[in-house]
Amino acid sequence: MKEKISILIHGYNKNKNDMSTLSENLKKLNHKCISVNLPLTYKEIDHAAFIFEEIVEETLKEIGQDEKVNLIGHSTGGLIIRNYLLKPKNRDRINSCILIATPNNGSELADMASNYFNVLTYIFKTLKSLKTENVRRINFINDERIRIGAIAGKNNKLLLGKLLKEENDGRVTINSVYYEGLEDFVILPHQHKEIHYKWETAKLIDNFVETGKFTSECKLSDYGKIFIKGREYC
Repeated sequence: MKEKISILIHGYNKNKNDMSTLSENLKKLNHKCISVNLPLTYKEIDHAAFIFEEIVEETLKEIGQDEKVNLIGHSTGGLIIRNYLLKPKNRDRINSCILIATPNNGSELADMASNYFNVLTYIFKTLKSLKTENVRRINFINDERIRIGAIAGKNNKLLLGKLLKEENDGRVTINSVYYEGLEDFVILPHQHKEIHYKWETAKLIDNFVETGKFTSECKLSDYGKIFIKGREYC
């Protein structure tokens, strides 16, 4: 069976070690994983996106011209993927993109930090990039050649999650992860810091890479009825 090549991108204030468990889990599912280190603490997203573009370029040179890669990002890593897709170059070499707990519509916690502790966004510039007004500048790309799916968490036991009014994973609301145009969307009962460590998550990612769907069944009984932007979502 042919290996699936997947590039893993960590989130805010992390490094590639945070993706090591997901990498090991995906390897068991016949993925060749490449985890990257990006400056996602003190630099704005644009800087990390430029570095990521070069990494993808080098990766594509090292594999067959007929081979494609999957891009898998946790949290802010998902925004790096979306930023990368803004440029048409090499889009035909991308198979699937999976955004795990990514604040696709902006981070309410980053908005709060900016409003009440503005100095934080000047020091931690990645946090500034996560503000709703800045994330909105990253357009959603609809390219039929690329399948994009998102995984959200529903477990707000983390302290900061108590500050968010809507259902969330302790850092990011479900409504922020979801956006129209996704090929598929699933909600898991895990918090932000653990969701990408779960075997269940790796299996769903592999399903999406293979089929364009996370799962063939809707299991509302597991998570309760989920409402996204006013409508019930499975």
